[in-house]
Amino acid sequence: MQVYVLPDPGAVAEQAAEFIAAEARAAVSARGCFTLALSGGQTPARMLRALAVKEIPWEDVSVFQVDERVAPAGSPDRNLTLLREGLGHAPLRPTQIHPMPVELPDLQEGAESYVSILRESAGAPPVLDLVHLGLGSDGHTASLMPGDPVLEVKDRDVAMSRIYQGMRRMTFTCPILDRSRRLLWVVTGSEKTEMLARLRKGDATIPAGLIRRDCALVFADRAAAPD
Repeated sequence: MQVYVLPDPGAVAEQAAEFIAAEARAAVSARGCFTLALSGGQTPARMLRALAVKEIPWEDVSVFQVDERVAPAGSPDRNLTLLREGLGHAPLRPTQIHPMPVELPDLQEGAESYVSILRESAGAPPVLDLVHLGLGSDGHTASLMPGDPVLEVKDRDVAMSRIYQGMRRMTFTCPILDRSRRLLWVVTGSEKTEMLARLRKGDATIPAGLIRRDCALVFADRAAAPD
């Protein structure tokens, strides 16, 4: 795991955007397409605004969600709302952004249908070019929360979490994260210091520590990584 410490969240967002742009250009050159999965959060929102104006072969990009809260379309609770706002200036067709179908009455069926969508762009089983992840102050990543049975899922790439902070979530599971070509962690804030240290050590007692490390890159600010 490579860790880069930057002065502040703004610098983290800019460097993360530049890294994604470089990965996109390399993937399109090598394979003709770039599959990107994004998480939510405030620093990622800044990252997406910076990414939207980068030199990228956008016509060859497919954007997916790492996780999503079960909430109505357009809700501020939805990661999709921030994702679309952040990438608003990117020349992406609506069909290039693939929302998790959390509005379906059968959420398990929705999770299975999302895997089918992933396979259309990323193969079977899906291998994404880059997955962007965050890190919670409780050690969660994606919507893989401490103690949630979804952590034990080995045979599905997308699954439903139990209720967390009043909401269920659809989320990538460990298998699809581990198959990704690159993992990009974006971590800011002093409340993340302990968990970032544990992540760097590969502490498997926190959800984030269960994810493979050999293809992972971390951009953190000094508040999250003071040492």
